[in-house]
Amino acid sequence: MLKTGIVGLPNVGKSTLFNALVENAKAQAANFPFCTIEPNTGIVNVPDERLAVLARIVSTRTIIPARIEYVDIAGLVRGASQGEGLGNQFLSHIRQVDAVVHVVRCFENADIVHVEGSVDPARDISTINLELALADLGQIEKRLQKIGKQKNSKEYAVEMGAIDKITPVLNDGRPARATDLSEAEKQSILHLDLLTFKPVIYAANVSESDLAAGGNAYTEQVAQIAAAENAQMVVLCAQLEAELAELDPQERTAFLADLGVTDSGLQKMIQATYSLLGLQTFFTAGEKEVRAWTISQGTTAPQAAGTIHTDFERGFIRAETVAYRDLVATGSTVAAREKGLLRSEGKEYVVKDGDVMHFRFNV
Repeated sequence: MLKTGIVGLPNVGKSTLFNALVENAKAQAANFPFCTIEPNTGIVNVPDERLAVLARIVSTRTIIPARIEYVDIAGLVRGASQGEGLGNQFLSHIRQVDAVVHVVRCFENADIVHVEGSVDPARDISTINLELALADLGQIEKRLQKIGKQKNSKEYAVEMGAIDKITPVLNDGRPARATDLSEAEKQSILHLDLLTFKPVIYAANVSESDLAAGGNAYTEQVAQIAAAENAQMVVLCAQLEAELAELDPQERTAFLADLGVTDSGLQKMIQATYSLLGLQTFFTAGEKEVRAWTISQGTTAPQAAGTIHTDFERGFIRAETVAYRDLVATGSTVAAREKGLLRSEGKEYVVKDGDVMHFRFNV
């Protein structure tokens, strides 16, 4: 399951967004069930209209969507990495996530106090990056203490080279992902789970009116920073997301249409996450259930089978595969086979987004 951490200063709309995401899933409980693991963690199902279409084709009522786990980190403040505020006690939770959503306040509201006294996205982003960088420096220091004198050995040469490059970047308050590292160096430090090495999506939280307008001067600041870091960015309204969570799917669509917006903040965040991490979806479909599976782009058929069960990958023989559009156009797997659109793919086949697959394997 994809795991995403949500960070930000207090009063930027982070918790509102998190609660709206979880409530959004709850509102669709019939088709998109969710569960809460901990008070600060929730499972959100990935909306995908293709699932319902496939369910109608294969005549099943059971739909299992792909899921994303969101971890809500308490609002960070200056000094969090040294114990200020509440955020530091949750930093360890974010080390295991695949990506980070950094919520940035891009709205004015005199009734909502800003911890820094004013709205300034660039400053706020810098504050969070600094605290996460300091936490990462602490993580690196622990690593150096653990390996001690062995750090000069050939065994740790690549890792030490990466650390030597990253440390001055972190000391400047910049994220580790801004460091120019070789692929080998990147792999050597993955075990450190550095917070600032995680892929980031900046969520610019605006007012409802600015959402309809496509953003404001504040979101332009965020866009510039995201571009400089090669990060993703989405513009959303957390308060609107909370209101949408109370509506049924049809009302939700109509509400967004009235604003001139096609996708909800949840949808945009998921799309950005998949794009950032190079992810895609394939499906399995039968009378028992229709299910979405998340894989990386470039995944081969046996590897895709392995996401279902390791035995499928070990004993892989072939994958009966049809593109989603072809299956919808023909109306059934039988018709798709008759038209030559249902293919038998071998071990070298690279799975495409939307492939509907049935795996043949030896036990």
